[in-house]
Amino acid sequence: MDFGLVLQADPPAADVIALMRRAEEARFTHGWTFDSAVLWQEPFVIYSQILARTKRLIVGPMVTNPGTRALEVTASTFATLNEMYGNRTVCGIGRGDSAMRVAGRPPASLARLGQAMDVIRDLAEGREASVNGTPVRLPWVPEGASLPMWMAAYGPRALALAGQRADGFILQLADVFLTEWMVKTVRAAAAEAGRDPAAVTICVAAPAYVTADASPAALAHAREQCRWFGGMVGNHVAELVARYGEGSGRVPDELTAYIKKRQGYDYTHHGRAGNPDTAFVPDEIVDRFCVIGPVEAHLDKLRQLRALGVDQFAIYDMHDARETVIDAYGEHIIPVLG
Repeated sequence: MDFGLVLQADPPAADVIALMRRAEEARFTHGWTFDSAVLWQEPFVIYSQILARTKRLIVGPMVTNPGTRALEVTASTFATLNEMYGNRTVCGIGRGDSAMRVAGRPPASLARLGQAMDVIRDLAEGREASVNGTPVRLPWVPEGASLPMWMAAYGPRALALAGQRADGFILQLADVFLTEWMVKTVRAAAAEAGRDPAAVTICVAAPAYVTADASPAALAHAREQCRWFGGMVGNHVAELVARYGEGSGRVPDELTAYIKKRQGYDYTHHGRAGNPDTAFVPDEIVDRFCVIGPVEAHLDKLRQLRALGVDQFAIYDMHDARETVIDAYGEHIIPVLG
């Protein structure tokens, strides 16, 4: 199992770079950031500095989208980084939540997302692609350039698209039951499309918080530091309920039931501990969606996820113990599971 670190591109950028260097020293393989141009700093500028200051770390957005940049610009940016640092990027992509909504635009359609994955990958790897009906090729891309496209998804149509078109699937929650259901759905779609289901990389991304023990006080603090994540996931779940209806059978009740008391969401607090819009998220959901507790609890849950075919666990490190978690994983978790 590989391990990734996910950060917001909060200023100062030097802190993001330092944490990514710390993660590489702890034997993390991937460094990810959010990509929302209004809420945080521009990640691709920061990636260049991370790549210059690390030797092996692979970097990319979790996740970008087809709407905030022209597709050829996104492809050229990745291809430039790869030419400079040697195929050390990955493109995590989705329909767009915060990046699109805070700029007054709806998330992209799945049709647009599927097209974007093909165009960005083809251009970044030196092939010709059609951009708005015009054949386009980046003539300077060197032979052997590579850009894996990993797609974030929750709903049945998005999961199917990930299986049909993406090189990897990003699931932003660490619930064992839901992971099993979604991985099976993605791999079934891959097989139906004539692809090797095992060739789709599976990445589970969620907050991790390592406590000194399993005391009620330690676990309560960890839950409060990670409760924001249930609210972030709730944005996507609310859209699924609006699309398919509660109890439709298209989406598991285990995913949709907890948002009944959700009353809205302010992106000012997006992805941050103490988010006041996440009070509706119960402790049970925090425990299921995140990985919290002492080292033994992390090892147990990650072994379950690995058995389901998860190739990478990417830690959302947005809480009051960022360095502690990186170091704990480097000392106790990665040597066992990495």
